[in-house]
Amino acid sequence: MRILFALLVSLVPFVAQTSAQTQQPFTLTVNTQLVIQTVTVRDRDGKIIEDLTAKDFAITEDGVPQTITIFQFQKLDAEPAAPVPASTERQISPAQPGQIKYDDRRLLVLYFDLSAMPEPDLYRAVYAAQKFIYSQMKPADLLSIMTFSNGAVRVLQDFTDDRAKLYEVIFSLIEEPDSDELMETDPGAAFGQDDGEFNLFNTDRQLAALQTAVKMMGSVNEQKSLIYFSSGLRLNGINNQAQLNATINAAVRSNVMLYPVDARGLVASAPLGDASQSSPGGIGMFTGMTARMVANRFQQSQDTLYALAKDTGGEAMLDTNDLSAGIVKAQEALSSYYILGYYTTNTNMDGKFRRIRITLREVPGAKLGPYREGYYAPKDYSKYTVADRERQLEEALMQGDPITELTIALELNYFRLNQAEYFVPLTVKIPGRELALAKRRGADYTVIDFIGEVKDEYGTTISNVRDKVEARLSDATAAELARRPIQYDGGFTLLPGKYVLKFLARDTTTGRIGTFQTNFVVPNLNREDLRVPISSVVLSSQRTDVRDAIFSARKDTPHSASPLVENGFKLMPSVTRVFSKGKDIYVYLQAYQVKEPLLQAVAGFVTLYKDGAKVLETPPQAITADPSGKSKVLPLRFTFSPETLEPGEYTCQVTVLDPNAQKANFWQGNIRLIP
Repeated sequence: MRILFALLVSLVPFVAQTSAQTQQPFTLTVNTQLVIQTVTVRDRDGKIIEDLTAKDFAITEDGVPQTITIFQFQKLDAEPAAPVPASTERQISPAQPGQIKYDDRRLLVLYFDLSAMPEPDLYRAVYAAQKFIYSQMKPADLLSIMTFSNGAVRVLQDFTDDRAKLYEVIFSLIEEPDSDELMETDPGAAFGQDDGEFNLFNTDRQLAALQTAVKMMGSVNEQKSLIYFSSGLRLNGINNQAQLNATINAAVRSNVMLYPVDARGLVASAPLGDASQSSPGGIGMFTGMTARMVANRFQQSQDTLYALAKDTGGEAMLDTNDLSAGIVKAQEALSSYYILGYYTTNTNMDGKFRRIRITLREVPGAKLGPYREGYYAPKDYSKYTVADRERQLEEALMQGDPITELTIALELNYFRLNQAEYFVPLTVKIPGRELALAKRRGADYTVIDFIGEVKDEYGTTISNVRDKVEARLSDATAAELARRPIQYDGGFTLLPGKYVLKFLARDTTTGRIGTFQTNFVVPNLNREDLRVPISSVVLSSQRTDVRDAIFSARKDTPHSASPLVENGFKLMPSVTRVFSKGKDIYVYLQAYQVKEPLLQAVAGFVTLYKDGAKVLETPPQAITADPSGKSKVLPLRFTFSPETLEPGEYTCQVTVLDPNAQKANFWQGNIRLIP
């Protein structure tokens, strides 16, 4: 795979609007650190006490008294007021800040880790879920269904008590998935990684996915229980400990108790392995070391499940064939409880642990049930460690909703390389005014992290890129950056097919992130019979010397791999299709010879239309094929000046003709001219 990257200052200005009137400065302070606690109160006989008020409770955080602003009693196992229909949206619908969305309801989430669950284990898990839905689900229960596979966390069903819909969704897990549907009609899919370049171990990916799932549920303030079906989860020494802690902390902050269920059931393993693997051999067969290693690996895979449950207040269901008992355990553990919420007086975003203590005031005989004894405060980006910053990027990729802290404009094109492969240039623009410049050793500099990931229609990662690039700017260049965009160029070599691209950029000075996700198709031009096979069309107003780049991701990158580079100059795609009247517009595309007879020559021209009327047309240009027949690419280059045209919207059409075969092809796109 060939990949190209560069970061340049574009000459196309971003227009900034300024206020006509000078307003008086003001200060607005908003405290958004809402802390939600859930607690059960029982009498001497173990019965739930239901008639308490907020005045009966006292909460301290690190010894500092807090004011209870949210208080509600959730009475479970009572007859629900109204059914909750199955939502058509594949996401966890959030509650408003401070809102209790599901009154007197028990919230259970069935989470299936399909990434490492063999089919027999999946069938057992699905059967257990179906059994619970039809014979063990109570009127107060609301169920949500989530899965993790192909690097993505998906919400298949939001909280509902519609048993028929839940059964339908559960049954679909053992059917063959429709890859086109998952790719094109599943906006709730949280985009994640399934390649070793982003995570060293598969366990990290599974834990990061679980962390994403519990954070999705954090938008609902009530207590939640997540039943985690998996075939074990084994840590690799201390390498996964940071991600394990991050997952547990996320569950605690989101009021989620984890109930892992080992879908392998009761396992009786052969001492030296079963018939699915070859004999290990070696002296360990005779000393018992091999058998001990097999037993230890199995035990370690359950130890992680136990740790997830213990540290979040749940319970692990291990070594049993009745997997539905794990769901029942989560159901029975969640009894009627009080919801207490307060806005913490400690607004420092230091990431430190804050200890919470809840007490009762003058309630004789009352006893508090278990509650979370603290939480980790949010952390300001400037205090992030290297691991924190890496985890921030991973979490951003796994989120389904876009992050728009940085504005990103992106353009993809395709050019045929040979009979099978296509080069797909990637061009990204970020407004320079959105980047923070820091002083370092007396010079302005900016550092940006870039991550790109291409998946095929089956959800498999085909290609990815990870870059951390830094540029030192002179005073003049730094001043220009305030009104010009930063441009990042890359490229992938792909086969024809349907793909989805997720691209992420982060300003490492402030931690602000922007993501961009799009579906795209690389056509198979070998099947083009009716029209002249052509590439995508690149519009530009700038040709730049490749040596003038502020910095390159790779100093040794061969620019010759890109068809947009010629004689040391690179054609910079416009991306936004906004052009200045005072600059020439360049148009570039390629025509191809894919079948006999040989393509001898093509002709082409560019036409501009405004409101359906032709306002400009370039003279026809003829391109003759290579007489030797070695090159089957005919590049077409056009240049025209729009200075005589009025500012506004135009339709640009490129026409390519093959006079010998009497074939043609057309491309159209909208452009905008500015003064």
